[in-house]
Amino acid sequence: MMQAINFLQFASKFAKNFTTGSDDYILLDVVIDSRKIQSGSKTLFVALNGSRYSGWEFAEDAYSKGVRNFILPEDCPDPILKSLEQANILLSPSPLRELQELAQLNRDNFAGPVIGITGSNGKTIVKEWLAQVLSSKYDVWKSPKSYNSQIGVALSSLGISQQHQVAVLEAGISAPNEMNALAQIIQPQLGIFTNIGSAHDEYFLDSTAKIREKCLLFKNVKYLIYRKDQSLLSQYLEKNFDPSVLVSWSDEPGGDYVLSIKPHNNGSKIFLIGNDFQTHTFITPFKDQASLENVRHVITAALSLGMKPDVIQQGLGLLLAVDMRLTLKSGINGSKLIDDSYNNDLAGLEIALEFMSQQITTTGRKILILSEMQQVGNEKAVFQKIAWLLEHYEIDLFIGVGKGYLGFQSLFTPESIFYDSTEVLLKSLDILSLSNDLILIKGARAFQFENIVQKLEALAHETILEINLNALRHNFIHYRQKLKPGTKMMVMVKAFAYGGGAAEIGNYLQEIGADYLSVAYTDEGVFLRNNGITLPIMVMNPGSYHLDLLLDKALEPVVYNLDQLKSLADGLKDITGMLSVHLELDTGMRRLGMSENDLDEAIKILQQAENLKISGIFTHLAGADEAVHESFSLQQLASFERSSSKIIQETGCQPIRHCLNSAGIIRYPKYSFDMVRLGIGLYGIEVNQLEQDKLQPAMTLKTVVSQVKKLKKGETIGYGRKGEMANEGEVATLAIGYADGYDRRFSNGKAKVLIKGQMAPIIGNVCMDMCMVDVTGLQVTEGDVAILFGNKPSIIELAANIGTIPYELLTGIGPRVKRQYILD
Repeated sequence: MMQAINFLQFASKFAKNFTTGSDDYILLDVVIDSRKIQSGSKTLFVALNGSRYSGWEFAEDAYSKGVRNFILPEDCPDPILKSLEQANILLSPSPLRELQELAQLNRDNFAGPVIGITGSNGKTIVKEWLAQVLSSKYDVWKSPKSYNSQIGVALSSLGISQQHQVAVLEAGISAPNEMNALAQIIQPQLGIFTNIGSAHDEYFLDSTAKIREKCLLFKNVKYLIYRKDQSLLSQYLEKNFDPSVLVSWSDEPGGDYVLSIKPHNNGSKIFLIGNDFQTHTFITPFKDQASLENVRHVITAALSLGMKPDVIQQGLGLLLAVDMRLTLKSGINGSKLIDDSYNNDLAGLEIALEFMSQQITTTGRKILILSEMQQVGNEKAVFQKIAWLLEHYEIDLFIGVGKGYLGFQSLFTPESIFYDSTEVLLKSLDILSLSNDLILIKGARAFQFENIVQKLEALAHETILEINLNALRHNFIHYRQKLKPGTKMMVMVKAFAYGGGAAEIGNYLQEIGADYLSVAYTDEGVFLRNNGITLPIMVMNPGSYHLDLLLDKALEPVVYNLDQLKSLADGLKDITGMLSVHLELDTGMRRLGMSENDLDEAIKILQQAENLKISGIFTHLAGADEAVHESFSLQQLASFERSSSKIIQETGCQPIRHCLNSAGIIRYPKYSFDMVRLGIGLYGIEVNQLEQDKLQPAMTLKTVVSQVKKLKKGETIGYGRKGEMANEGEVATLAIGYADGYDRRFSNGKAKVLIKGQMAPIIGNVCMDMCMVDVTGLQVTEGDVAILFGNKPSIIELAANIGTIPYELLTGIGPRVKRQYILD
């Protein structure tokens, strides 16, 4: 809940675009999603346009929930405005800009210090760790999750309230001219520049230009923390900032703080020498370079804020490696777990519950296990908000952990269960009788909820296909930006969504703005309908038409020959209801589809078929992924234009026309017609190889090391003794084989895996359930994680190594490989 803002005063400068209708103009909350309205009378609704909707479409819903203050776009229709007659309405050419101004106003009203963090990597981790260390002394507000965008920073700033003493906000940019707006909102007194890397390089002239843009955040800071060992970054800062502002740290003498590292037990010891030559020692459980860099940013920032070293060490002792992503895992007895066990705050809880609402459970319960929130302030208001969220997101069973719930149990439903501690809950898990339930686990670090996750996680094959929903969204947006406004996006989710999980990915696509989904067979479409998908679904090869099923599930079959069309038209004569279909035209693929010679007869049938609606007309391009076939592709497109126009003119139908697949969107965007069909590109594979660097791999296949063996020169490995040690060394056995979809053709060095940051080749033949890699010199131990494909090695390279295509490798991943879904 933000600090109180007078909407009439805020909107007074827009007098000619502002109308009043309510005396309720004191704001305590701002929402951009009408589903999140709690107390409408104190809420401002800001209508931002989405991928498929105009924000004003939800204004009436907000009004029905008591909202009487609105910022709407100038093109809001008059009927909508008239329905909000008793509201205060500001019409704006840019509601986002007004949202950012409100965020700046809330920031201006905050008296405590604000810490602003930017950089290429580590922003979110530094923010989380620093907030945790500071929370031992201060009441801290921090950006939820990775809320660092133009909208995210505004919403983060609007979360600062009077009770907070320190705010920690992160800012992320991906292109020039984005930081100024964020800097005006955050206005940090203390800044942290984590590092500079290659992310978003393609949008900047060079790295110096990117540093310059990011540094706009720090133009008025009192202190700016950075690592002096980052030479390009330190050179720029030392040239462009007053020396009195800069606070540097380094591994070596030369920085304001020297923070050197020594191994210590299972972690590291950090020796600090300050510019006053005072020394301190810190202990941390981390050994990897990225975490140690992040920890030293945290130490330097905490010291700059006046915290004593012993207090900082207490905070460091609670830190664990942070996975800021929400992870959907397989649990015991068919349940699914959403693991958000690192920390707990209201903003993060709402994000996690929204992610939970996107998952479908047809038979089980929605269960929330939540620790108390370790924060000062109005405790009752916090628990009231939790209770409201439980009702709003329709949680079937709430389990509260911590003594803080003791005085507030009456706020929750009688079915709720409360435990004093995590230990007591762990002993009582059996009484929950979990079966096909969806369970969100979220707790403050001190409650060690990772122990609950471990107890409830299904014991299974330790090979995981990780599906990064953030990467899916990035790729989806990349392709959408290639198209003219208004072009629809159909996404292919056939073949178990290319191995990734049709229901989970389908629901996410529905959330982020896909217009259509497409499957290969009718049963795939039925499965999606049974799992909460409401988008239109095209069935490419429906086989025998089950008209009742198609109509009942609102599935849209493809019709690709005259016999089908006749059969379908005849079958619909005795059935009530209109069936939507897509006509497939064969313009050169020579697989399925009607030829130009079929059109006259097809049109006669369509003119007489009263219960048949032509929702779409489409074709497949045979060679869109290769420039050598460009003339043929253009012939296909011309044939499609000619044939589809004839059908439209002679039948009077108004179909959606679509012919471009992922490759076609890149090569022929001006031929997008009404809709395109996105397939393999969604998963980060650009088959043209023209824009591969602009996509993100959405799937990572990983496994664990089962055993490591020391072998002598000349010893052989695996079936047929095909592997042989060229020298004395070590071989690691991995828990994956061809039964999991790891192709046997990867045997004997045809593939490498990433392990301990190094590439290790397959040695010997890939077995059914295992394979072996040469890890000589890598200091690999049992339990280490190995990446089979992801960022590195890429699935494109692996496919090329064995003469196949990425489609085959993705769709071949076996069912015993656990799927995990990740969302930042």
